[in-house]
Amino acid sequence: MFVLAALTLLAGCGGHAKGVMAPVALTTPVPGASTVDMLVATTREPSGDPATLFSGERDANTFLTDVAVSIPPETARKSGTVQWPRKLPPDPAKEFAVTRVNELKSLDEAKSWFLQHDVGGNAFVFVHGFNNRYEDSVYRLAQIVHDSEVQATPVLFTWPSRANVFDYNYDKESTNYSRTALEDILKKLSDAPKVKSITILAHSMGTWLTMESLRQMGIRDGNVPSKIENVILASPDIDLDVFAKQFVEMGKKRPKFTIFVSQDDRALALSSFISGDVSRLGAIDPSAEPYRTQLERAGITAIDLTKVKSEDGLHHGKFAESPEIVQLIGTRLATGQTLTDSDISVGTGIAAVVAGTARNVGNVAAVTVSAPVSILENPQPAKKKKVVVGDTLATDMPTPVKIK
Repeated sequence: MFVLAALTLLAGCGGHAKGVMAPVALTTPVPGASTVDMLVATTREPSGDPATLFSGERDANTFLTDVAVSIPPETARKSGTVQWPRKLPPDPAKEFAVTRVNELKSLDEAKSWFLQHDVGGNAFVFVHGFNNRYEDSVYRLAQIVHDSEVQATPVLFTWPSRANVFDYNYDKESTNYSRTALEDILKKLSDAPKVKSITILAHSMGTWLTMESLRQMGIRDGNVPSKIENVILASPDIDLDVFAKQFVEMGKKRPKFTIFVSQDDRALALSSFISGDVSRLGAIDPSAEPYRTQLERAGITAIDLTKVKSEDGLHHGKFAESPEIVQLIGTRLATGQTLTDSDISVGTGIAAVVAGTARNVGNVAAVTVSAPVSILENPQPAKKKKVVVGDTLATDMPTPVKIK
């Protein structure tokens, strides 16, 4: 009964116009509207349809696209929301609208794009979660960048999701399929002289993909590139024991980690059920033991959103829907600032608990302190598993950009 109810709720979360990627020609500027320019990298298969661009199927190549999204005036929208078109073409005065799509056919074109859109040498990489179309992730990143006012160049990595609640396992395997491609994108950004810092924001199943890519970097190179300074995991759909191993295997020099959790996250409850009732990282209570001590010793900041109100029936997207939290991401976390109980306040009724204190328990609870990560080492002997990391298979598909 629980699974059926959860799947019904999940299936009802996509009631908006589809095929919104065809650019809208703006004959005259819309007063008060703004534009978010982003670089989109994907391992999805091209759809051959300009209204969708890419499908949910997998491709052995990594494609890069320049996309611009128009955000309607503040009078027409509420922070934390995406104004999906009610019909096509969209009305830029009231709704989100794609205004530019350019296929980038070489890595040099991608480098040129980044230079043209450089914001202080900072890159903001977003990795979406389960049950997302290409357009879903494009619109969500546009909303986050606009509402957070993050001072960085937006980069979206979108992996092959069939956007069907009954394809959970396909989506999960697609994250494994895409981990080397994401690693390559992060390496290219890290190697670029103009890039000074990289912040990664990953959501739901995309947190697994992110952790796997960072873990591969640590295994290949001994550590994660120093330019990857901040990693934010929102509603991480990761087994707790697996996360601990991924975290340690990155090496001794790791980025600063922040996780957003919520004990009323219904999507993670379903994931836990599917996974054999194994607890998910995004559903823990960071103020309870043993999590509190483990997080403190690992230097990981945990922000509890359980009491934050959400219009999302699954309570799975609070990180992007709460205006205060989105602002926190853009103005504090993406800049690497350390949160303390005296300055964490991000809005009325939202406070924090930091480093073992017990005051100001509100809608947000944070736990952080710089300390060794030995607590995350599994004291029990772990079963050895073979991990095979190979190059992406070659294909005869067209290759606008093939990243190796």
